[in-house]
Amino acid sequence: MLRHPIRDGSSYLATLGERLRALRARRGMTRKTLAEQSGVSERFLAEVETGSGNPSVLTLRQLANALDVKVEMLAVDGFDPSVEFTHASELLRGLDDAELREAQRWLEDRFGHDEAGDRKQRIALVGLRGAGKSTIGALLAKQLDCPFIELDRVIEKSSGTPISSVFDLYGQSGFRRLERRCLDEVLAQDKRFVLATGGSLVSEAGTYQRLLTSCYTVWLQADPEDHMKRVLAQGDTRPMANNPEAMSDLKRILLEREPLYGKADLVVNTSEKAATAAVNGIVKNLKQVF
Repeated sequence: MLRHPIRDGSSYLATLGERLRALRARRGMTRKTLAEQSGVSERFLAEVETGSGNPSVLTLRQLANALDVKVEMLAVDGFDPSVEFTHASELLRGLDDAELREAQRWLEDRFGHDEAGDRKQRIALVGLRGAGKSTIGALLAKQLDCPFIELDRVIEKSSGTPISSVFDLYGQSGFRRLERRCLDEVLAQDKRFVLATGGSLVSEAGTYQRLLTSCYTVWLQADPEDHMKRVLAQGDTRPMANNPEAMSDLKRILLEREPLYGKADLVVNTSEKAATAAVNGIVKNLKQVF
């Protein structure tokens, strides 16, 4: 069970203040000098450094510019990046897309999980709600004679909470940690399966990369109208409840996630294919690839 997140943010502000003091000390800057160069009052700067001041994003930007560091160096939550991590990040920041892909492949080969050989035995379905992951996943698992696992159900079992309440109880960050932990447990326990993932898993870079390197991924793609129609047919009226912009919101989500879903090994359009045809297409592709 995850702990309920601290909502007042006091520990985060205290950490931010400590980080600001440390960066100022490394630069050999007095508080007065930093105040003058950043345009932030010395009094408020003192409040920030003691954890009692809550700076705006623009204030953080001013302080970062004066310290000649990236804003994320101040705002990062959790651990303080090491010198090695910072240098590696700066190096990657200067690469173009092709060079980044090459660097990513090298890092995966050198330091990634040694599970490439298991990918053909592990099929992961990604896509938005209403794409057909549950229906197609169950049929595909039956045809491949392996377990069908829905990651949302694993999360519910681990948290003891319905998936609809997990976000309310643990917040976005808590849910993402739980999602990653449950995925790691599934990968550790099962060598063969068909896995249906949550629609937003792709938005968490580390978790999605874990999925891509450990499983053969299939994006179940559908038209926005079909997504909405299927969700409503399942009895879930929340997408339309008091939201006249529901369809435009859905289209925007699909547009933003399309580059992420597109990283999957295979794309199957479930608006154009029935469930059985989609399953047969996936099986045929698996035989050709492996």
